[in-house]
Amino acid sequence: MTSPSFARRLFASLVAALATGVTIFAVVFLAYYVASGATIANVVGFVQAFGPSAVVAVVLLVVVALLGGLATQRRALLAGVAVGIVAPYVGTVVLLVLRNVEFTTASDDAFQDLLSYNLIFVLLSVLATIAIARRVYSWAFGLRVVAPPAVHRLALVRAPATTLAKGQVTHVKRRVVKLEKAEQQWDAYVAALEAEGFRTLQIDADDAHPDCVFIEDAVVMLGQLAIVTSPGADSRRGEQDAVADAVTDLGLETRHIRLPGTLDGGDVLKVGETIYVGRGGRTNSEGIRQFRAIATELGYSVVAVPVTRALHLKSAVTALPDGTVIGHTTLVDNPAIFPRYLEVPEVAGVAVVVLTNNSVLMSASAPKTAALIEDLGYRVTTVDISEFEKLEGCVTCLSVRIR
Repeated sequence: MTSPSFARRLFASLVAALATGVTIFAVVFLAYYVASGATIANVVGFVQAFGPSAVVAVVLLVVVALLGGLATQRRALLAGVAVGIVAPYVGTVVLLVLRNVEFTTASDDAFQDLLSYNLIFVLLSVLATIAIARRVYSWAFGLRVVAPPAVHRLALVRAPATTLAKGQVTHVKRRVVKLEKAEQQWDAYVAALEAEGFRTLQIDADDAHPDCVFIEDAVVMLGQLAIVTSPGADSRRGEQDAVADAVTDLGLETRHIRLPGTLDGGDVLKVGETIYVGRGGRTNSEGIRQFRAIATELGYSVVAVPVTRALHLKSAVTALPDGTVIGHTTLVDNPAIFPRYLEVPEVAGVAVVVLTNNSVLMSASAPKTAALIEDLGYRVTTVDISEFEKLEGCVTCLSVRIR
């Protein structure tokens, strides 16, 4: 099956190639038509002369675009030069051979024409590839020719790597992580999401990335837009690639945070139309700047929050369905930042996953907090994630919910 990502690239490549090829042909045709004082009777001759070259140019541009040859201005320049040389050469050879000219003679004539008869074709190919092909490709790639169905109640999850015990720890002392127990806890976590009506999409574990189970850090969902992150820890860079492929294959629009910007999904807390982003050890100012530029396009307000006492912002605070931010005094730098803030009695109780407007998922390690939240009228589901908590993980880290 062709993936949505490849289908969109192919569509954009075809549109860009056709627009560029038609432009080149039209300008060359008009230039020679006017310069030679030709009449309508000469139209067929001009079409025969430049048509094959234009067709070859279109084919080459499709290939170039699919291979990423339009990704930068420099690549587009090189692509334009290649197309400008190869297309008129091949087109002229084909034309002459069809007129019963020997191939060797046709090839020599085609080379000579590159610096004379076809010189304008060469120059236009370079200019059009830079000025037209890149812009049209970008425009066409952004089109939704057939809008994919919206994705709802889907949770992205990623199984623990066999190297899980080597995961990063920053604010806690390293403890022994039992892989078999972690796998059992992960299975129970996934089962809890499914019991609450979420479909789950499992992405394969990657032993080269011990922390890959903490999938929340790899992508941030803003509605149907997936923002692929740029991990702040060197050991986690590349971890987001498989997640990016998964959201693209779902047909979701994707944007990327790029180095030198860094941003972990665990530093992003959405509360209504406000998004709090933690500025700490994993997310830097450039990452926040890039994220803000994307989020504000969608109407969100982005508030940067200092994080010095925990790994991520959502290791210190999360939010209940009504927007109340919950946290623990030992982890929160400045609770006054949040309009509605509720102190919880346990460190493990700061993290909740919103399941519905009246239910949440949280760690079994915080029974007092669970009781507090239940007393506020919410239904609470608890799961044991003690092995992941040894690595500074929490319930939000283990999934990305598309609600």
